[in-house]
Amino acid sequence: MHAIPILVGTASWTDPTLLACGRFYPPHAAQHAQARLAYYATRFPMVEVDAGYYALFDPMTAYRWAQRTPPGFVFNVKAHRLFTGHGAPPQALPADLRRELPARVPGTLYYRHLPPDVRRELWARFLLALEPLRQAGKLGVLLFQFAPWVRPDAAGRAHIAHCVAMSQGLDCAIELRRHEWLAGAQQAATLAFERELGAAHVVVDSPQGFENTVAPVWQATRDDLAVVRLHGRNAANWNAPASGASSGRFRYEYSEQELAELARRAGQLADRLRAGKLHVVLNTNYRDQGVRNASGFMQALAALPR
Repeated sequence: MHAIPILVGTASWTDPTLLACGRFYPPHAAQHAQARLAYYATRFPMVEVDAGYYALFDPMTAYRWAQRTPPGFVFNVKAHRLFTGHGAPPQALPADLRRELPARVPGTLYYRHLPPDVRRELWARFLLALEPLRQAGKLGVLLFQFAPWVRPDAAGRAHIAHCVAMSQGLDCAIELRRHEWLAGAQQAATLAFERELGAAHVVVDSPQGFENTVAPVWQATRDDLAVVRLHGRNAANWNAPASGASSGRFRYEYSEQELAELARRAGQLADRLRAGKLHVVLNTNYRDQGVRNASGFMQALAALPR
């Protein structure tokens, strides 16, 4: 046993290709959303929610998630794309907030295009939607997956610090998508920056050698929380145009040897934490690859020497 719990799950329980393949959910669960989440929660102790990344969801939705899962189940929630430097169409905002935008806005909005009042209201509604999970004790981390164009400069650091401050004390995890953040001497500065913010560094497993990937730095920036996200190693399709329900870059099945090595590294990371939890998320969502990778990872953890 490790000193702290290691929670393993996937980045989706509703990916259309997972539902279509018919290899994970039993027949009674395949047709009903309530049954799907309840069944998923019998197999894994946590899941990552990306619904809030694309658009605001209603607090009642989060309330239903909390009701459909057992005590101790954990939801990590991906922050809204406008918060993390990504673009979004105006239609991604609620109609009343769209009316508050300037008369002329681009077809793709960025955070800088939002008036201050709209920014504050967007944050307020996003956080309100998480409140049922927080009150149920089922809210894990608020994941900020920053865009590759968020650089390790004064503007980039200021924006990340702004997002953590706006999160009102929730546990924040920072995933960076520009290689300079964790390259060379910048690596130590980035980890120190995350520690100063009180945010968890996200250890990323992904193809190497791209501008929009970072090195897998197995370090923790909090002594009570660490996050690992496994994106697969599909280098051939990492920057290929997305097509279909699941992005091609995340189509990957880890080998037993790869999972064993990743589990070993995760176990070592967990042993360095004093308390809290380590979250491991499989972001390989095509068909049942995510759940099979997650199950294999859990088996690899169980096989580690005690």
